[in-house]
Amino acid sequence: MSKLVVKSGKGDLVLRKSQSLVGLKRSASADQLDLPDGAPEVISNLGGFQVFRMPESDVDIDEQLDAVRTAETTEVGTHVYFAEGSNQPLVATGEIFVVFETGVGEQEQVALIQTFHLELVERRSAHRVVLRVTAASPNPLKVAHALQELSLVKLAEPDIDTPLTSYAEQFRPSDELLVHQWHLNNEGVVPDAPYYLKKGADARVLHAWQRMGNMGSSQVVVALIDDGFDLSHPDLQDKVYKPFDLWSQSARLPQGDPRYVHGTPCASVAVAASNGKGIIGVAPHARFMPVNGTSFSVRATEQMFDYCVQQGADIISCSWGTTDPRFGLSPMKEEAIARAAREGRNGKGCIVLFAAGNEGVDFVNFYAAHPDVIAVGACTSRDEHAYYSNRGRELSVVAPSNGDWPITAARASWDQGLPGESGSFKYWRDGRSRGNYYKHFGGTSCATPLVAGICALMLSVNPDLTAAQVKGILQQTADKIGSAGSYINGHSRKYGYGRVNADRAVAEALRLRDRDRGTGATVTDSVGSGQGLFKMEVATAKATGWGVQTGAFSAYGNVMIEVERLERQFGQPVLVNISETNGKTLYKIIVGAFPSRSDAEQLLTRLRAVGKNGFVRSLSDL
Repeated sequence: MSKLVVKSGKGDLVLRKSQSLVGLKRSASADQLDLPDGAPEVISNLGGFQVFRMPESDVDIDEQLDAVRTAETTEVGTHVYFAEGSNQPLVATGEIFVVFETGVGEQEQVALIQTFHLELVERRSAHRVVLRVTAASPNPLKVAHALQELSLVKLAEPDIDTPLTSYAEQFRPSDELLVHQWHLNNEGVVPDAPYYLKKGADARVLHAWQRMGNMGSSQVVVALIDDGFDLSHPDLQDKVYKPFDLWSQSARLPQGDPRYVHGTPCASVAVAASNGKGIIGVAPHARFMPVNGTSFSVRATEQMFDYCVQQGADIISCSWGTTDPRFGLSPMKEEAIARAAREGRNGKGCIVLFAAGNEGVDFVNFYAAHPDVIAVGACTSRDEHAYYSNRGRELSVVAPSNGDWPITAARASWDQGLPGESGSFKYWRDGRSRGNYYKHFGGTSCATPLVAGICALMLSVNPDLTAAQVKGILQQTADKIGSAGSYINGHSRKYGYGRVNADRAVAEALRLRDRDRGTGATVTDSVGSGQGLFKMEVATAKATGWGVQTGAFSAYGNVMIEVERLERQFGQPVLVNISETNGKTLYKIIVGAFPSRSDAEQLLTRLRAVGKNGFVRSLSDL
């Protein structure tokens, strides 16, 4: 079987064509596709296509696909592929992200686009474009491969989609799981089991509520990107805010498909309402923005994060991803996440969280490894590392989940429970039902929305916190659990900076808020107000050497606050580069002016240790 090599993420994918699967899009006028008998749907949406398994036949897959393509009910048909060594199906969406080499003019680009009969979808810069195949074009994977071979093209990446892993621990009756709401306040026992836990092994959420005098603000919006939200669940139905379905491109979220149930329990851990019934979320007053549809596609990734930003999400919780090295994040996906984390919330940045993953490996989910993301692992009701929780240097914090005893979470009404089990064991670790609306839940899928809820409490008391500050506070205030020897410079590959502590995190958010309300040079930590009294010393700097760029601002008041804070915290000169972009003034902040790149890299390590992101750059480039 012939193989096809295409660019994906930061490497190459070697693809082989499936001999049984096809992807189809239904025409707008058709209620259903015209397919041969015995062609079941395998995936309801993959890159905008429904994936079907064609019946066994003497006719090869090319001819079978051609036959269904000609049906009036079919708008588009495509082959389905597998990456070498993987059993995960993937499809090309039809878009190709192209970066031309410097010096390639627009006329040359247009000529090349016309040669392959492509459509220009979007021009992002003088050398970056998004193209789409037309009916006259070859297969988008073959087009991308051909473009990549040309000297005019620096990068040609086809937009592909493949199923991502939902990070819910797959429970079995023999597993040691979690229950009830001990994660909010662990008294050391599950009363109806009875089962004994480690008292105090919790996220200190009840203590945080007591410190606040309330359970958070309805002005905070928590978005969850996932699949399978039951919008009629009593703990979620009155909280829904600006829902969006990625596949129908509408506010109508699909309901009732038993294959998709993951989003409901995730949402409940973060934001389940305080209504006198059932369970309660960590931030029960926060608004709930369900974004239905997880996707590996570049276009879909951009859209899901851009939607959250544009619709006013403060926090974006994602309990899915991949650790398959064939499917690392491409620069475009990294940029989409970075854009949300740095430009959301009117420049303060959306707080983006990803599950570390449940594979039990020594590296985290590739999405969680993004430097702007809060990577969340799992610990148990005994303050131990959850055996399945991925480890790694990018891990930020861990939060309570299963591994000893599970957490109780909301259950979608169409959730069929664990296959092969019967009665209450389909939903409950010990077979003891706690109500038809709920089930046992766990994994890093559970830990991640728990931390998202804590972030919502922090923003409730101090909405001026930046995304970087929230991440830094969570890491700074986490409780060190496990052996002291597992921590190096305060960080553990198993526990991150420790088990998250909602009470201490809220206390620090309150402290910074109160300090920022003062006057004079005490206004330092909350970038965003642009108020206070500052002593200014301005001098021209030489454009030589190396520094670390930490941010860019459009408001000068914010610049002064950030400069003062950085100088005080790191003891290095802070430079400000002023430029005009699209008619607007942009202030870039660079810390340090070192003679060598290695000195700047050492400073970058110090910055990252306290949750501050940036990158090393040559001052001569400014």
